[in-house]
This record gives sequence, structure tokens and C-alpha cells, in this order.
Amino acid sequence: MPRRETGSDDGARASVAALFDLHYVELVATARFLVDDRETAEDIVMEAFLSLHRHWSSLRNPNDAHRYLRSSVLNGSRSQLRRRMVRRRHEGAGAEDLASLEDVAAHGADHTTFVEALRGLPSRQREVLVLRYYLGMQEHEVAQQLGIGTGSVKQHSSRGLAALAHLLEVTA
Repeated sequence: MPRRETGSDDGARASVAALFDLHYVELVATARFLVDDRETAEDIVMEAFLSLHRHWSSLRNPNDAHRYLRSSVLNGSRSQLRRRMVRRRHEGAGAEDLASLEDVAAHGADHTTFVEALRGLPSRQREVLVLRYYLGMQEHEVAQQLGIGTGSVKQHSSRGLAALAHLLEVTA
């Protein structure tokens, strides 16, 4: 027997759909910066939206839904990167994932060089830089999102920018 939709489920569905329309592209881009794979990034974001829909009734404040989605995307990206590391350890030294020719053509060599340099940073520095400069979040917002202090955000940002500058200088 099919499940009957309740009014609250319809409200959750409509709210999540509105958030999807507003934030999907931004969240996929964020995940892609972290995992460097479009399909995986899209999967991570879809899982975040599904999780939000499942847990909508337990949200204390619906205005926190976007933060919930960002946290889910960051956590999903971290999990994906951990799984890749474990897989690579078990497979031995395998070939690195390469950007597709379509991506290189669409975004040019400078973008590819930047993404490679960004991928070379420690994960916390990469996360801080993506949230701070790609998404334009303030230091206190990044700190709250990642569960670290603003001093740590400043430190990771400074070290990450210095490392990026060095890596981009070396490859230029």
C-alpha cells in the first residue's frame, strides 16, 4: 500500500526543493573543489539534500538548513577523501586521478594548475580556503562551520595561501 503524504512531509519537500534551487550549484562547486570529481561532488550534494529531507522535522530552526547542508557536504567530502586514501593504500601506488579533457578544455590550463595546487594542500587548509575565498564566508562563519576557533581559521588561511603561492610559483 503506498504511503500517504502528510502535510508536514509536503512542507519539508517544498522547503528542501527551494533550498535545492538556491544552493545546489554552489554546493556542488564546493564539493568539487574538495574531491576534484564532478560526479562524486554531485553524489555528495544529493546525499546531503536527502539527509536534510529525512531529518527536516528534527531541525530546531529551519533557517539552519543551509548550514546543515554545508556541513553535510564537507563531511561527505572528507569521508570520500578518506575512502580514496584507504583504497590507494590497498591498491599500492596507482595512477593519480586526472582531470577529464573536457574539464581542461572548459576551464583552461590556469584553472587546472590552480586546482592541482589546491589539491596539494592539507585538507583543513583546503577547506578553509574554499569556504573563505570561494564561498566568501567570514572568518567567524568558517570557524563555526568547521568547529574550530577563528585563530585557527586565520592560521590555516595564512599557511594555505602561502603554500598556494609557492606551489603556483614553482609550476609557473
